[in-house]
Amino acid sequence: MLLVIVGGDSLGKIEHKIKELGFEQIVHLSGRKKSMCRKFQLPRAVEVVLVLTDYINHSLMQKVKDEARSRNIKLFFAKRSWSSIHQKLAGIEKIS
Repeated sequence: MLLVIVGGDSLGKIEHKIKELGFEQIVHLSGRKKSMCRKFQLPRAVEVVLVLTDYINHSLMQKVKDEARSRNIKLFFAKRSWSSIHQKLAGIEKIS
């Protein structure tokens, strides 16, 4: 299952813990730069998008939200803390 994380300057140990939840592929986009907003597009194979609300450009957040909803992609918002991320992602039904 492909997870795209938008926001957060770095993931640190969070990436390893997310893989333990069953996500094979993780794509991380920091989401701080304004230039990223103009050329941003979600990968075709993405199944879940996680937006880290602590560290993201607001216009990029809106663009991610609009694109995910138009493509019926699961979209979650969390703070950049493991407890917040785990709470959002732990209940996701895994797609094989």
